[in-house]
Amino acid sequence: MKARAVRLHAANDLRLDTFELPEIRDDEILVKVVSDSICMSTYKCAILGTEHKRVHPDVAEHPAIMGHEFAGDIVKVGAKHQDKFKPGMKFTLQPALNYKGTMWSPGYSYEFFGGDATYCIIPAEVMELGCLLEYKGRAYYEASLAEPMSCSIGAFNAAYHTKMGVYHHEMGIKKGGKLAIMAGAGPMGLGALTYALHRDVRPSMVVVTDVNEDRLARAEALFPPAEVKEKDGIDLYFVNTANMADPAAELRELTGGTGFDDVFCYAPIAPVVELSSAVLGRDGCLNFFAGPTDKQFSAKMNFYDVHYNSTHVMGTTGGNTADMIESLELTAAKRIDPAVMVTHIGGLNAAAETTLNLPKIPGGKKLIYTHLTMPLIALTDLRAKGEQDNDPRYTALADIVDAHNGLWCPEAEEYLLANFNPED
Repeated sequence: MKARAVRLHAANDLRLDTFELPEIRDDEILVKVVSDSICMSTYKCAILGTEHKRVHPDVAEHPAIMGHEFAGDIVKVGAKHQDKFKPGMKFTLQPALNYKGTMWSPGYSYEFFGGDATYCIIPAEVMELGCLLEYKGRAYYEASLAEPMSCSIGAFNAAYHTKMGVYHHEMGIKKGGKLAIMAGAGPMGLGALTYALHRDVRPSMVVVTDVNEDRLARAEALFPPAEVKEKDGIDLYFVNTANMADPAAELRELTGGTGFDDVFCYAPIAPVVELSSAVLGRDGCLNFFAGPTDKQFSAKMNFYDVHYNSTHVMGTTGGNTADMIESLELTAAKRIDPAVMVTHIGGLNAAAETTLNLPKIPGGKKLIYTHLTMPLIALTDLRAKGEQDNDPRYTALADIVDAHNGLWCPEAEEYLLANFNPED
């Protein structure tokens, strides 16, 4: 069958291709992709090409479909998997396969498997690893965003703390501790924030830093500190470190001088990493979450504190299937809302340009509906778009979004899919 997809041919060479999908084998599954959210990791893949660890050296001959944060409907199931999966089921998946020690992943490594596509083929290893998940929720975008949410969940689960005198690590963030999300007012930082406030083991204080006042203002509007304190009992602060004479000293002062128990660094920028190190308290755990593109990236860390104060650093690059399931369960229970990450929507026609220019486009997650043709548009611009084009559909979307505190929502997705003409 015919499929359309944004595919990587070489570094900085993404193309919207139309091509023939092969017939599925008995151990494969054909799916219709409905939504894919664009990840900064996809941008890194697009600009690095074969220099990226997950991209095959023969990508010019076998271009790789982009996108790994996707959800949709199962269309056809190979004979081997018909006992578990059926046509018509909604699906999502965990893309961090780690299959037999490889780094292969949808959105980087496969010619016929990825999220920026109308249809794709899920290979045997995904089912073998248990990474294809039935999705029973209402909205496809929530399933797409379960993957980036799982990355933050994995980071929280991978944190650890020590006990003096014994060789035992306590996994996870410190219960009732002080937590900082550095450069945290972007999409992934907000995902981490909604999780920090509503998971089972919670901190007593969360400080979110950034240098972008608009991002901080949006974050504070979504998470009003007074409401968080009243509802969740957590002290929440949003801080613009660009306005501080001595950011490290002033952030430590917020903690009462103790420093932070857990620090998550969401930007691969040396001053941010160094500030993250400087605000660690005793036994503080620093998670370097944001992956750099520079293989020689480095930053200073206080090794006096490593020795005498047991501070430690680690990095996580994604979540696992259990983290994905936790994300889906928390979303279904309305304990977290991954929509806080979304600021733009668009059709498949917008995916290539959006990916290649992702760092230059302000806001949070860009959500692609792969069977639609429409420009990338900010949720805040929907009403103006309707007036400009004399198109009441955009105005109706704006009304729905405004009624949900400016957030994308199941009602908006359902209206979009019902009223914007699909192109297969």
